[in-house]
Amino acid sequence: MTLIDGKKIAAEIRAEIAAGAAAFRERTGRAPGLAVVLAGENPASVSYVTAKERACAEAGIRSFPVRLPADVPQETLLAEVARLDVDPEVDGILVQLPLPKGLDEQAVIRAIAPEKDVDGFHPVSLGRLLVGLDTFVPCTPAGIVELLLRSGVDPAGKHAVVVGRSNIVGKPLAALLSRKGRGGNATVTLCHTATPDLGAFTREADILVVAAGRPGTVGAGMVKPGAVVIDVGVNRVPDATKPRGYRLVGDVDHEAVDPVASLVTPVPGGVGPMTITMLLANTLKAARARA
Repeated sequence: MTLIDGKKIAAEIRAEIAAGAAAFRERTGRAPGLAVVLAGENPASVSYVTAKERACAEAGIRSFPVRLPADVPQETLLAEVARLDVDPEVDGILVQLPLPKGLDEQAVIRAIAPEKDVDGFHPVSLGRLLVGLDTFVPCTPAGIVELLLRSGVDPAGKHAVVVGRSNIVGKPLAALLSRKGRGGNATVTLCHTATPDLGAFTREADILVVAAGRPGTVGAGMVKPGAVVIDVGVNRVPDATKPRGYRLVGDVDHEAVDPVASLVTPVPGGVGPMTITMLLANTLKAARARA
């Protein structure tokens, strides 16, 4: 078993993005711009947003932070998005999810102009992905495909099994792996936590992606020898030996699965670093398109 070093691959791509952002700035006189909207003070969301803004600075992308209280009215949040939609300095808009209770996430996502939808969650973006048109691909699925390709794994002709049916990872990844072109042409089976005898499907996978949001979803006897296993899960498990009282684990039982697989993503340090990286890539893509 060999670990796929997501941090290393992400660093390589971020260097490419930084070079592209510098060239864009030289050509246009301004840096690509990303607006990050955060409502409330959810600790995990604050941490994610801080990491995204730090990554923007390192890549030469200008960050436009928007901070709103947890009790922000829906109308005020939508007005902020509308303002950013027409701001010529803003190329991409990210509204950090989940939103506080009482706010309509889908209405906010739909309010983002599709040409600035760098998260790839707008129905227009997802629809274009489904029919094979150029679009903004959701960042985690895009990062998974890059991890595979840059690790020497071409999905073409392989059987990929995706466990998880979310609109953020599972569904768009299934579309991405099956479409024609780079990183696609796989035969894809989409499973989920309600799939009877999940192991009957996962044991057939050449490439197994687990994004179920549940620790231990894939364990002993559920992986074909030599398979490539991508663990998307990030779950907090109580652990009194850790300073914060918990440890992070994925959706895969790595103690059981790692000796069987050929390539595996660790948790943390696998898929995670790629998500923000592909957000930067989408922002640069949006800036180039708008210029």
